Amino acid sequence: MEKNELEEMRDRVPCTVVLEQAGFAVDVNESTRKAVKYRRGAEIVIVIHEGRGWFDPLSDAKGDVFRLVEHLDGVLFVEALDRIASLVGFVPKEPVWTRPARKSASRSSIPERWEQRRKPWRGSMTWRYLRDGRCLPETIVRAALESDALREGPYGSMWAAHVDADGGVTGWEERGPDWRGFSTEGSKVLFRLGSLDSSRLCVTEAAIDAMSLAAFEGLREGSLYLSTGGGWSPATEAAVRRLAACPGAELVAATDANSQGETFAARMRDIAEDAGCNWFRLTPPAEDWNEALQERKGQEKEKRESRRDLPHTRRSRQG
Repeated sequence: MEKNELEEMRDRVPCTVVLEQAGFAVDVNESTRKAVKYRRGAEIVIVIHEGRGWFDPLSDAKGDVFRLVEHLDGVLFVEALDRIASLVGFVPKEPVWTRPARKSASRSSIPERWEQRRKPWRGSMTWRYLRDGRCLPETIVRAALESDALREGPYGSMWAAHVDADGGVTGWEERGPDWRGFSTEGSKVLFRLGSLDSSRLCVTEAAIDAMSLAAFEGLREGSLYLSTGGGWSPATEAAVRRLAACPGAELVAATDANSQGETFAARMRDIAEDAGCNWFRLTPPAEDWNEALQERKGQEKEKRESRRDLPHTRRSRQG
């Protein structure tokens, strides 16, 4: 087949078609227009470049639609070519987005966009989302604010900064009542909460979870609470390796209690072994640390209400 014929087939069969035919489904809550997350059980594939590219956040696999078929089916290029040819003309489903596309013309840089947003304040929509919607204690929210790690996002959402080794903002996790994503044109490195010279490194999958674990532990002294933002980019791995190489480091895999969390934990165990540092697996008592925090708050509320409902004992007066 000629090169121009391969290019035409690449254009006519996006990666989304292959994934739909393979039984993958879009995770709308964790997708953006530029990076659509597909799931099939524990498997995850992120589609980029308007369907022309993809990568696996749990491994180093990536490429075009031909490499995708080879990756999913374990076949050689010739067989992948035949399978892709059979999909020409198939129309993929388009996810329904909950917010309009943003124009990129004259967009400010990542650090500039970060500095243009206000910090959450008591009573603001983001403050209420974190305190009431996510059950984070005020002490934890204020600690994150003191670290300059939070900003007010649109419509009551939260921006949680990812920073590099020099403290420069590279992007931010976006979380809100109706939205979950990552900053457009931003890069995932690590969200960080706690003393930067801490030796105990607690790695979670989301900034909300990092703050929730900090709430469970009362911002344990000597602990740095980290988030990968649900991904595992080369920059994230390099940052974790750099921290694990510090003298006396202790790597704590505090990822979710599911198959993806176990995959991330295995990666951290390998990093700890390479660095020669201690490694521990810390599992949340629910699917993730924030869910566990909300459950604990609900249980505390039930206890308070049950105490209020108990009949008061009264002394009987002796006549």
